[in-house]
Amino acid sequence: MKNVAWILCLCGLLAFGLAAGAPPTPKGSDGRVLYKWVDKEGVTHYGDHVPPEYASQEQHILNSQGYEIRHLDAQKSADQAAAEEKTKLDAEQRQLRDKNLLSTYASVQEIERLRDQRLTLVADQIKVTNQFLETLNGRMKKMRADSLRFRPYSADPKAPSMPDQMAEDLVRLTSDMRTQEQNLKQKHSEESAMSIQFESDIDRFKELKHIQ
Repeated sequence: MKNVAWILCLCGLLAFGLAAGAPPTPKGSDGRVLYKWVDKEGVTHYGDHVPPEYASQEQHILNSQGYEIRHLDAQKSADQAAAEEKTKLDAEQRQLRDKNLLSTYASVQEIERLRDQRLTLVADQIKVTNQFLETLNGRMKKMRADSLRFRPYSADPKAPSMPDQMAEDLVRLTSDMRTQEQNLKQKHSEESAMSIQFESDIDRFKELKHIQ
């Protein structure tokens, strides 16, 4: 009678499990596995293999007792994989930046002092470049005035052709001015980026040190 009662109790528990939506459990303990997946309609399926059209989706692998023994994530698209890799790299860079901030500076004042030194250096470079450009502009004005005496800039049909040396000097001067203008633009960009970076470093340092 005790055996009969135990069997009836076990059957009742199994029936309750199926009624509650538990996955079908293969009989025996021969090492077989059961795959669980969800189709495109959102319906959950169980079977001894996953259909090819769902092979790249998330899968749960159950043992013969109905317990999950392995989980397979859905395969990621190229965009998803790239986005995850970027997120990972960004996190690593933030950790490295935090480590460098804490190992390099002892106070906000140290960061501000270095910021002022570097910004002053860039400002001096901008000043020198501006002065050089002013000198080049002065030479260009004089050269253009001189070139009006020669063809093709002179309105006089009897004007002589521009000497080769003057033409070469004009081309060289134009190139030098363009180079210095590009340098000046680059220095202004460097100054702006440097200021923004230092302000960001100061804010992050305060966060890490819990400074208000």
